[in-house]
Amino acid sequence: VMTVNAGAIPYDSWTQDPAVGGGRLLGEACHFIDLLRFLAGAPIRDFNIATLEEANGPPRSDNATITLRFEDGSVGTVHYLACGHNGLAKERLEVFGAGRVLQLDNFRQLRGYGWQGFTRHRLWRQDKGQKACVAAFIRAFRDGAASPIAIDEILEVSRVAIEIAERA
Repeated sequence: VMTVNAGAIPYDSWTQDPAVGGGRLLGEACHFIDLLRFLAGAPIRDFNIATLEEANGPPRSDNATITLRFEDGSVGTVHYLACGHNGLAKERLEVFGAGRVLQLDNFRQLRGYGWQGFTRHRLWRQDKGQKACVAAFIRAFRDGAASPIAIDEILEVSRVAIEIAERA
């Protein structure tokens, strides 16, 4: 379960314009779809999306819940919300399975529940893995090795993100 407390951006921002910025689901939520795909380690079988419809204004596709079902039977949910309070963590990932839970807040603090010998790990700085990703790509390119992320997986996540944005 990925919860993103994204914060509001005005309707007239370039990021909200599907022709310019792609909209927030395509431009930002796609990264969390990609993260859940990586964690599941299985192709996305199908998805559902529900968007918040405000009483006084147009539907906001930057307030959405996306449910992904994977080929291995896993389910992932992305709550991408622009209507939250800025006092709450911006990004929280929770992974449930085998009677245990891992909870990651803002890519800085990891808590474990039900893990023998592990309860918490903190980082001094946020680490979303961008440096490691670039380093792995450069190593693969330099050494002539396979891409760190298979092209089929990149295309799959891109296709799903586009379909989600079109349905929002």
